[in-house]
Amino acid sequence: MNIKSSAIGEETMAKKAAISGVTVGLYVVLMYLTQGFAFGQYQIRIATSFYALSGIYPFLVLPLAVGNMVSNILMGGLGIFDALGGLIVGFVTSGAIYLIKKFKLNDWFMAIPIIFGPGLIVPIWLSFILNIPYKVLAASLCIGQIIPGISGVILVKQLRNRI
Repeated sequence: MNIKSSAIGEETMAKKAAISGVTVGLYVVLMYLTQGFAFGQYQIRIATSFYALSGIYPFLVLPLAVGNMVSNILMGGLGIFDALGGLIVGFVTSGAIYLIKKFKLNDWFMAIPIIFGPGLIVPIWLSFILNIPYKVLAASLCIGQIIPGISGVILVKQLRNRI
């Protein structure tokens, strides 16, 4: 590897780190601004629409998961299981979106993991923490994720050719 290609690699790494940091920061800020309805019965988490960004930048899979975990720590108040669960859900959901784009599926398929990833996985531990039946939580979380699912697709469609 010569010096020129090494410098290009470092520049690329710096860009990825900067995009990752900004994305995590925006995720947490958006969660803070929307926490009034992001932690309610239907949990309309607009920030989860950011998971769709892993369809443009696959390296965002882990940072998006970290953003969800940090939000759950700072604003959720349900403890370590919710924080670690948020990390797992973020990773699974944004990873599924990466796979959707890798296999060149239609953008609208990205809404599916944004709706059903959090909607079906989060109730696994919330049902124990809150003592509410899984099916009730899953139904309300899936309903709440419809808006972020659609918003995520629109976000990617608008940003793909601009960034």
